[in-house]
Amino acid sequence: MLGLSLVLTAGLLAPVGAEENGRTLLHPGQGAYPRLIRLEHSGFGRDGRILAVVNSQDRAGHYAPVYESRNEGRSFRQVGEIRDPEGRGGMCCGTLYELPERVGALRAGTLLWAASYGHQSGPNRRIGIKVWASRDGGRDWTYLSEAARSHNHDGVWEPEFNVDAGGTLWLHYADETESPKHAQVLNRVASTDGLTWGTKQRTMAISPHRVRPGMPIVRKLPDGRYYFAYEICNYGDRFCDPYFKISADGANFGDPSKPGTRVSAAGGKHFQHAQTVTLFPGGARGTRLLMVGQIYVNAKGTPLRGNGRTLLANDNFGAGDWYELPAPVHVTKPYDNWCTNYSSTLLPVDGGRNVLQIAADFDSDRVCRAYFAKGPAF
Repeated sequence: MLGLSLVLTAGLLAPVGAEENGRTLLHPGQGAYPRLIRLEHSGFGRDGRILAVVNSQDRAGHYAPVYESRNEGRSFRQVGEIRDPEGRGGMCCGTLYELPERVGALRAGTLLWAASYGHQSGPNRRIGIKVWASRDGGRDWTYLSEAARSHNHDGVWEPEFNVDAGGTLWLHYADETESPKHAQVLNRVASTDGLTWGTKQRTMAISPHRVRPGMPIVRKLPDGRYYFAYEICNYGDRFCDPYFKISADGANFGDPSKPGTRVSAAGGKHFQHAQTVTLFPGGARGTRLLMVGQIYVNAKGTPLRGNGRTLLANDNFGAGDWYELPAPVHVTKPYDNWCTNYSSTLLPVDGGRNVLQIAADFDSDRVCRAYFAKGPAF
């Protein structure tokens, strides 16, 4: 306990807004698994302001501080926090979502937060994905429901929301509870009110046992279809590559045994692990996809010179080779771990001319902290 207290105290000494190598500190304490959204669906504060959330912890347990920017990501200030009672037993991989339309009694513009809770609760743990809501732009939060709970010691991770073409709310997640048949699968559950959730449905499960699809991301395309991104680990000759499928309605994602389309740049360069994708304006079809991943490698899996400072872009809804863009936040030699460049987040700013990025990195005191910066999106 003494060692943990010293680490947390050290984390609180870093000043918010401190600049380092062109990147700016978002949160003084631990900051991992960041998320960015722009408020745009009516109600409080829907004037284009930006919200950022990270996974953090202090002496009271794990929690999620909520930050706001009103100047296109040049600076942030904390406006709220989410503290679930189960945060004392661990919290992982939170997600932030703004409802684009009414779902039950939840009006358009309601913010939803979900995370996995309880993974540090001992040998008899049962991990749950719990959902919280804010109706005032992230300042105050109310517990809504539990969307999933593991029936054994294994985990349910990496929640992601979308509302489908029929107005149903879905929560996607990575599910380890079906071992020994599958080490991990992608499942989803549906809700018409955010309070009760249906039986889990299969999104992806690939044999043999060691293959692990995970880290789902869903983005609604301008033509009404849905871009579904994920990683598949231990598949073929690759480590954890990014893949995607496109759904016509945001509720159905094709044959769960089919891996979809693998993402790579010319020559087989690609990201390993923890990809996220965001829509930007641009390209001949009006939509540019920007992707960030943890480790940037060549076709053989060797880290490239641009590892930790590269984004990939595509102007054809994911088809064909992707191309490189510079990442605004430079992360020092990311590798396979829970902090460095892990599940970084991107958002278009300044009318789509620039990309705002938040990425985590270990500081010299070995505290994982979140940094933000802006750079050109083309």
